[in-house]
Amino acid sequence: MPKNKTHSGAKKRFRLTGTGKVMREQTGGRHLLEHKSSKFMRSIANDVEVAKSDVKKVKRLLGK
Repeated sequence: MPKNKTHSGAKKRFRLTGTGKVMREQTGGRHLLEHKSSKFMRSIANDVEVAKSDVKKVKRLLGK
């Protein structure tokens, strides 16, 4: 039987913590940065938890 493959897009976007939470980066920090304030950029720098409604789907994409 073939093995299940991890979804390549998902493994770049999500990570699992040791306690099993699914974390993601916040949007808006990749481009057009010149007009965004330093305060705003600091506020989106940290990872946030994925919404509860999406956790099951993300974990399945990650093969967990």
